Amino acid sequence: MIVHETTASRVLLGPGSRHAVPDEVDRTGASRVLLVSTGSAAAAAADLAEALDGRLAGRFDRPVVHTPLSVTDEAMSVVTSSVADVVVAIGGGSAVGLSKAIAARTGMPQVVVPTTYAGSEVTPVLGETADGVKTTRRDPALTPGTVVYDPELTLSMPEGLTLTSALNALAHAVEALWAPDPTPVSDALATEAATGIVGSLPVVLGAPADVAGRSRLQGAAWLAGLCLAQTRMGLHHQLAHALGGTFDLPHAELHAMLLPHVMAFDLPSAPAASARLARAVGGDPVAVVAGLAASYDGPRTLRELGVPREGLAVVAERVVDAPYPNPRPLVLDEVLALLEAAWG
Repeated sequence: MIVHETTASRVLLGPGSRHAVPDEVDRTGASRVLLVSTGSAAAAAADLAEALDGRLAGRFDRPVVHTPLSVTDEAMSVVTSSVADVVVAIGGGSAVGLSKAIAARTGMPQVVVPTTYAGSEVTPVLGETADGVKTTRRDPALTPGTVVYDPELTLSMPEGLTLTSALNALAHAVEALWAPDPTPVSDALATEAATGIVGSLPVVLGAPADVAGRSRLQGAAWLAGLCLAQTRMGLHHQLAHALGGTFDLPHAELHAMLLPHVMAFDLPSAPAASARLARAVGGDPVAVVAGLAASYDGPRTLRELGVPREGLAVVAERVVDAPYPNPRPLVLDEVLALLEAAWG
């Protein structure tokens, strides 16, 4: 039996859509905004703060990757002092994650404006970190009620972040295709997302100011995020959570470097996913993704990210002891070999 669930959310997509945020706040019925922003979105956040005018009750500009509980506690003190009743987040995945953490504790509505391709803005998933361990939970109430995609806000993304963030999005689509709970809708979303990401990413990397290319890439990342919302993720995301939480690693870079290794590991055990991806990317999926990942002008191995080799065994054991659903059964030596290859 196939079960398909869709999380309710309102999505705006297109150049200039950020200017609709004040109206979207009004639609929630709330009036006191806590504005959460990342440093990379400082200029856009300043413009948004001005546009919110009298609605702006407080600001928090220190979200951190992997949503540490200590940072959420800091943000909650601002929520209390400002008497905010709606959170507006603008920036990358750390801003969106903090917005979800605040909503989880307050029930406040969320309006989020992503400036990267992370995809978490359309998911009911929240990952939080404490004492070096990242845990995730899934609850429809965590999904932001309104998402505003404005490709103009991605024009200033560095080339490296554009690449790694897009590969992060691609990972959602890839794992949806070998998930244990696919539906015709998730398969269609994942296939279109992979086609759009792989097709538009080289265009955007070659012409960063191409708004049409950015818009297509952003739309494809949205679809990939919906895959993450609707299916259960496997080994790739489990490794990213385990490594990222343990060693405090940059989220997008970690996903980008792991993806070709996990695809090579899992696709032989997932022939239907392999066939769909081959059609979507126009060739050998592993070779295409590995080629994109290899073009990154930054850390491309776990070693270069600062992961100690002796820490790999602990991560492998943690993954094998409580595995996410995966098309290939997880054996300790094989998972460790995958990590060794990614270590470099």
